[in-house]
Amino acid sequence: MSKVIGNVIKNLETLELNSNPRISGFVQKYDGTIAEATAFPVTVGTVCDVMTETLGIAKAEVIGFREGNTLLAMHQLSAPIKPGARVSPSKEGHKFGVGEQYLGRVINAYGQSLDDGSVIKNDDKWPSRGKISNPLQKSQITQPLDVGVRAINGLFTIGRGQRMGIIAGSGVGKSTLLGMMAKYTNAEVVVVGLVGERAREVRSFVEDVILPETKERTVIVAEPAGTAPLLRIRAALRATSIAEYYREKGKQVLLIMDSLTRVAHAQREIGLALGEQATTKGYPPSVMALISHLVERTGPGSKDEGSITSLYTILADGDDVNDPVVDSAKAILDGHIVLSRQLAEMGVYPSIDIASSISRVMNQIVDETHINAAVSFKRAMAIYMENRDLIMMGGYKPGTDNALDRSIEIFPKLTSYQIQSSNQPSTFSESKTNLIQTFSK
Repeated sequence: MSKVIGNVIKNLETLELNSNPRISGFVQKYDGTIAEATAFPVTVGTVCDVMTETLGIAKAEVIGFREGNTLLAMHQLSAPIKPGARVSPSKEGHKFGVGEQYLGRVINAYGQSLDDGSVIKNDDKWPSRGKISNPLQKSQITQPLDVGVRAINGLFTIGRGQRMGIIAGSGVGKSTLLGMMAKYTNAEVVVVGLVGERAREVRSFVEDVILPETKERTVIVAEPAGTAPLLRIRAALRATSIAEYYREKGKQVLLIMDSLTRVAHAQREIGLALGEQATTKGYPPSVMALISHLVERTGPGSKDEGSITSLYTILADGDDVNDPVVDSAKAILDGHIVLSRQLAEMGVYPSIDIASSISRVMNQIVDETHINAAVSFKRAMAIYMENRDLIMMGGYKPGTDNALDRSIEIFPKLTSYQIQSSNQPSTFSESKTNLIQTFSK
């Protein structure tokens, strides 16, 4: 008898379950975007499978809880879901697949390939919301990053690990500038997040950037306009996670997010659906929290890690640079580059507004000669642009103002320095040399 009992205990100790217990809820309310289901044990951020009328599966993500029920935002808008549809958690949600297999690929928010390549295997995982790090262990920004754009290299030098914003309205060359930096930078890995852009622009950007010489170092995560807001947010989170993975591997990473404003718009939709109070221009508090979260995940790593230099495009609707998203981004970023519609109309590309742009770490990473030349350039450009209308009308008499006379004299050189063809890169050393020569006799 004792032998039988011993065998039973031994079998119980070695028993393995073939499958996890199945937990699920059932849809009670659904408006085409947000589903409300009976409570079941899941956390915010969990991706769930919702049974549809056609017996297929629609993806949804837990975004909160209300009066004992679970709120889910659908990844597929207007999915055919009936009351009582089963909702069960899937294996996705809190971690993203990362790894070397993503290099040279174009993927969506799920990590699935959008190109004609093979299926991507997610061997490594990374937390979707990043890892907690000690700010005191992060390295200082001490070296410049060559982005291949003369005006930026020379006048607004970007450091490795710096976070920069590119503020622009529509149609002033923002996408072209991003494409130049993605192709010509000397970063070891380039991660691009195309969030909320038109599908045509996504394809154009991919074809322009994914070239034979750049393919092996570039990853593009794309969720175009028209997809569900949570998919756009997850695309931004996935791009940031991939960049963090390579930073931990010791790589110098350039992360380009186009655009931060579209991510903010997606979070605004979710926040308002959850009942958050809208503040300035309809943005709930969770929008600014998400912006801060995304930006703070980038930057330099610890002593043995690499760095993430991040570029976030920020749309100034109607050229309004006082938009809440613009203000919030300016406050948390390490500098910003403003693109001018006036310069674009003059045929100056990239159309960087010299007077309105700034790099807050430039003085720490370049020498004094470089700094003095950049300051002289900015001062001369500002003086000329302030008096441009007067000069064009013939109302200015030469000899009245020595500084303005000098600005008028060298203005053709200033414009020539700023103008750069999109297919002609300029290295950091070339940009610096040309800048100093601009003021030589």
